[in-house]
Amino acid sequence: MTAVPDPATAIPDAALLVAFANGDATAARDLATRLLPRVLAQANRMLADAAEAEDVAQEAMMRLWKIAPDWRQGEAQVSTWLYRVVANLCTDRLRKRRGRVSLDAVAEPADAAPSVAAQMQTQARLAALSDGLAQLPDRQAQAVALRHLEGLSNPEIAQIMDISVRSVESLTARGKRALAAIMAGRKAELGYDDD
Repeated sequence: MTAVPDPATAIPDAALLVAFANGDATAARDLATRLLPRVLAQANRMLADAAEAEDVAQEAMMRLWKIAPDWRQGEAQVSTWLYRVVANLCTDRLRKRRGRVSLDAVAEPADAAPSVAAQMQTQARLAALSDGLAQLPDRQAQAVALRHLEGLSNPEIAQIMDISVRSVESLTARGKRALAAIMAGRKAELGYDDD
C-alpha cells in the first residue's frame, strides 16, 4: 500500500507564508510545523542552551510572521531567510555572553530504537563534535554546522551568513581541517576504529 503524500508538504514555504499573510491560520501552523524544528536545532547547536534556543526560535518565527505581508516570492527561500535570522539572533546572544560556549549541553532526543550503549556512544560522539566545533572560530563553526549538519548548499549558507560563496567554501574547508585535527586523537575513544 502506498502512502498518500501530505498535501501540506507539497506546498512551497513561500506559498504558505503568503497564505498566512492573507489570513489562513492553517498555513501558519503547517509552516511552523515544517520550519520550527529546524531552526530550533540550529539555535541549540549555536547556543548550547535549550531555553535560550527556544527563545531565539520563537523570536525568529515572530519576525517571519511580521514580514509575511511584505514577502516577495522568488527573491529568497523562506527557510534560508529564517536560518539567517536565527544565526544573527544567536550571534547577538553569543556576543553578549562574551566568551565561547560549549555545545556539550545539547541533549540528544530520546529514541527507543537504539540500545543504551549505542545511545551513549552517539552522545559521546555528539559531545565530542560539539566540543570540537566550540574550539573553532565562530564563523567557521557556523559554516561547518550549516553545511554538514543542516545539509545546506554553499549558496544558501552564503545568504544566511551574508558572505560570498567563495568565503563559505574557504570557511568550511578551514573549519573541516581544524575540526579533523581536533578530533584526530579521539577516534578510538569514540569507537571510529570499528566503523
